[in-house]
Amino acid sequence: MGEYRKSGLIALGCLMLLLAVVGAVLPLMPTTIFLILALWFFARSSPRLEAWMLSHPRFGPPLRAWREEGAVSRHAKIMACAGMAIGYGAFLLAVEPVPWLAVLVALALIGSAVYVVSRPEVQKAASSQEKRAPADDHQREED
Repeated sequence: MGEYRKSGLIALGCLMLLLAVVGAVLPLMPTTIFLILALWFFARSSPRLEAWMLSHPRFGPPLRAWREEGAVSRHAKIMACAGMAIGYGAFLLAVEPVPWLAVLVALALIGSAVYVVSRPEVQKAASSQEKRAPADDHQREED
């Protein structure tokens, strides 16, 4: 990979990470999509930064769930849909758009919400049961 391309991808990853941090503070700006994009850029440019994101105590688990299963937690789905609804309300009040623009933005947000809600949910209980199952079977064999 060319040095300029690698540097550009790292810069874009850092920009996405910065936008994710801003999104964590501002209620109307998303966080997760910027984290996913940052991970995507780092995966193509810096294994060290990719590993750092995947092992981060706060953001690592949802990023790993997304990468491995395309899964999103129920809480994240609720927050995403609520953020879209609040953002749309703020858009209507602040911009007072013409009707066709209001409908266009509403359709885009509805499509985004449908996509988010249709993702599988993170299966914490199932994965912890799978980890316990072999130990339980081993104890049963000893009895």
